[in-house]
Amino acid sequence: MVEATTIKQDTRARQKLNFSDYAPTYGAAIALTVLLILNLAFTPGFASFNNFSNILVQVTPTMLVAIGMTFVIATGGIDLSVGSVMAIASAVTAISLDYGAIPAVLIGLIVATAVGALNGILISSFKIQPIIITLAVLIAGRGIAQVISNGGQLIPFSNPTFEYLGKGLIAGVPVQILLLAATVGLAIFVFRSTIFGRYIAAVGGNETAAHLAGVPTVSTKLLVYAVSGLLAGIAGLIYTARLGASDASKIGDTIELDAIAATVVGGTPLTGGRASIIGTVIGALIMIVITTSFNMNDMKYSWSLVIKAAIILLAVYLQRPKTN
Repeated sequence: MVEATTIKQDTRARQKLNFSDYAPTYGAAIALTVLLILNLAFTPGFASFNNFSNILVQVTPTMLVAIGMTFVIATGGIDLSVGSVMAIASAVTAISLDYGAIPAVLIGLIVATAVGALNGILISSFKIQPIIITLAVLIAGRGIAQVISNGGQLIPFSNPTFEYLGKGLIAGVPVQILLLAATVGLAIFVFRSTIFGRYIAAVGGNETAAHLAGVPTVSTKLLVYAVSGLLAGIAGLIYTARLGASDASKIGDTIELDAIAATVVGGTPLTGGRASIIGTVIGALIMIVITTSFNMNDMKYSWSLVIKAAIILLAVYLQRPKTN
């Protein structure tokens, strides 16, 4: 009898643990479903194909940055510099278009990845807190981008090949949406099926234990910040191509906050050790659907910020450490 009772208690404990592990992601999916149902019922024009396509186009840069942020946060870090990296990549690419679209894109992405890798080197090798390093790069990077663009001046251009990245269609689907879909699929594969994905979870779970177990913690952290820089660079180029100009003072401004919010709301805890790419996608969609619904209903944008803040607080509450 005692043994049967013990088995039942163990089963309940495992069920409770499983719910605790997946509640944030389920909660985000439920929240998105409720938002969509409410908008389909009460927002005129929300159900149109053009509106859904516009939502996906608008969310692409944020979602790309948020995926990179998921890699970083899964290791227990943070990257506040992504908006400035977007601006740097945009400015570098814009002034390099005279050499051709492909070389300019490669230069912009190399620079963005290098800035991310620099974050990783300073954080992993010199043991400086991520928030300090990336905050410094956030401030300095925006200034560097403005210096590159002659004091933050708008750099207009006309390059159909490059602009295709932000305005082109393949079989009626925007190029940037296809690029986003490929990135999401690759990120899911990395976390679920590669050693690198397991290394990220190990470092975020317990970096000291991971190091003692033979996990290359320094190179793992360097790589996740490089990935974050690369995806921020891609987001910056998409935004620039869509705009048809580089604006170093505005591109990527405050996007780090949306990216962090999408990641946390999607179920990746700020303490690291676990990541949910699907959750991040859902989190980013929640943010853009809230903004879109307020705009389409002529409601004050400030109230949408309040709702976003409440959702973030709820997500953090669900992810709090459980105590017996």
